[in-house]
Amino acid sequence: MLARAVPAVRAYAQRRISKDFSDWMVRIRVASRHLGQVAIARASAARQREEDLRAKQRQAEEQSRVGLGPLALAAPVYYSLDADADADDIAAAAAQSSDDDGAAAQWFDLTPLYRAFHIHQTLGLEERFKKYYLENRKLQLTSDFQVTSVAPFLESHQQFFAQVAGFFIVEDRILRTGGGLISRPGVDALWEAAVAKMVSVLEDQFSRMQTANHLLLIKDYVSLLGVTLRRYGYAVDPLLDVLAKHRDKYHDLLLADCRRQVSEALAADAFEQMLMKKEYEYSMNVLAFQLQTSDIMPAFPYVAPFSSAVPSLCRIVRSFVEDSVSFMSHGGQLDFFPVVNRYLDRLLSEAVDASILRLVEGGGLGVSQAMQVAANMAVMERACDFFFRHAAQLSGIPLRVAERGRRDFPLKKSRDAAEELLLRLLRSKIDEFFLLSETVSWMADDPPPGGNDYSNEVIIYLETFVSTAQRILPLPVLRRVLQGVLAHVSDKIVGLFLSDSVKRFNASAVTGVDADLRLFESFAENLSGLFADSEESSATELKMAMVEARQLVNLLMSNNPESFLNPVIRERSYNKLDYKKVVAISEKFRDSSDRLFSTFGTRGAKTNNTKKKSLDALIKRLRDVS
Repeated sequence: MLARAVPAVRAYAQRRISKDFSDWMVRIRVASRHLGQVAIARASAARQREEDLRAKQRQAEEQSRVGLGPLALAAPVYYSLDADADADDIAAAAAQSSDDDGAAAQWFDLTPLYRAFHIHQTLGLEERFKKYYLENRKLQLTSDFQVTSVAPFLESHQQFFAQVAGFFIVEDRILRTGGGLISRPGVDALWEAAVAKMVSVLEDQFSRMQTANHLLLIKDYVSLLGVTLRRYGYAVDPLLDVLAKHRDKYHDLLLADCRRQVSEALAADAFEQMLMKKEYEYSMNVLAFQLQTSDIMPAFPYVAPFSSAVPSLCRIVRSFVEDSVSFMSHGGQLDFFPVVNRYLDRLLSEAVDASILRLVEGGGLGVSQAMQVAANMAVMERACDFFFRHAAQLSGIPLRVAERGRRDFPLKKSRDAAEELLLRLLRSKIDEFFLLSETVSWMADDPPPGGNDYSNEVIIYLETFVSTAQRILPLPVLRRVLQGVLAHVSDKIVGLFLSDSVKRFNASAVTGVDADLRLFESFAENLSGLFADSEESSATELKMAMVEARQLVNLLMSNNPESFLNPVIRERSYNKLDYKKVVAISEKFRDSSDRLFSTFGTRGAKTNNTKKKSLDALIKRLRDVS
């Protein structure tokens, strides 16, 4: 009787335990998602704690560097998700974090699985159950990899990867406590299939994405998945390789976005000095990027030497650096500062430098705006130092090490173009004032008192320009611009003598031009005190810009112009003069009665004849040479 009941009991036990096992398979799938979410959330929280600690360390190091006193630095804390911890703790946390799916901790109970395995062992069906379990888990894993087309991957990627993480956390638990239900090769085969599928999904999704921030969000979650599962012994390198493979695409998208922002920031700027009324504005726009030139807090309202584009560009570049470091971090590459620095150079050269260069070459800027752009570039040079240091600090590289790979100022093209534009606009204004030279009387009986009109107008304009420029332009830039302007004045004065409209001129005209030159030389001497060098050195540099005009006037006023032919005298006193110009100008030199080389401040005929002979000899010799 009992023997006849055994098959029925056996069949009943199989049906009952199969039903319990099937119910457990449904529950474990839901529980796995919560397990993965909690495990990844723990890794994320631990990463955030580590980054906060590093930020405090950087702040302490910076304070110590600037002399605010040494601060005790705590040793870095590295997080870990203990694979040997009781998985029930994770499930309990998942249960507390879920309001939709009930008690995940209860669902994670492996007792039904182990009971089913034990009964099948007792019934002599152990291998059959192992195969059945593995096949059903494979089917579940395959189902988990079905990416829905209803919701964008950006919205569903966390559930997708959390489901995978939870799946393999469960398998690791069963491998260690299941009494041989599954084997390491079996789990490894499942993981290899899962990795291949995740790589395929990531490749496909990354190829579709056209927003840098979307790539960054998914990359961060995948890296957390890698951190989580690596603690359980799973090889995650293929996933990290996918992230590294799309590094260039991410930065290209980020560069495109930053390029648009840079253009918008420049378009929105009126290129006027920025006014800051409150201390927080100063902190946000100056101290935040280490643009200050003094440790003393200024009085408010404060007028900065730069315009609003500078802090706007600084915020764009700083955000780029932080996003770049965020993408490169936790991707398996430890020393990624050279990569971040290379992309930073690309941003500065391809976006910032190129955009400012287009602005400068666009032709829409006036003198005051060009001067402000040139002043901005000097401030941006300090800002680029900050970007470099910021990238090194975020990358965990000591500054002394990072300095070895330091490059030249990356905005050099736009800086030079801004300075050249300012000089070109100033030269254009000088040309306008030189139109007044049409009123110069080249054959007047007496020289004009106080110089010619054009020189006085130029001096007034230059003095007005300098009074504004010295407040915002760096002194080296201002000096170079003034040298260029005065050199242009010199060229214009020489050009007056060479002009086809001037058929002849006399000594009175030369004396008037000499008075003009003295005005410009006095202007240069008065400015010498602005510069850091000695007054004598500065005055000499500025006056040397007009040396050609001065040498020409000196030659025309000389009692012995033939001395120009003496190599020693020419090298000492007339080394900037071209002999062809000297010939052309000397041939125009007349007095009021059309006689060559008339009075030079004296009335004596004997002296005039001597000078006339000297000039005739000079012209004849120079013609022979030519």
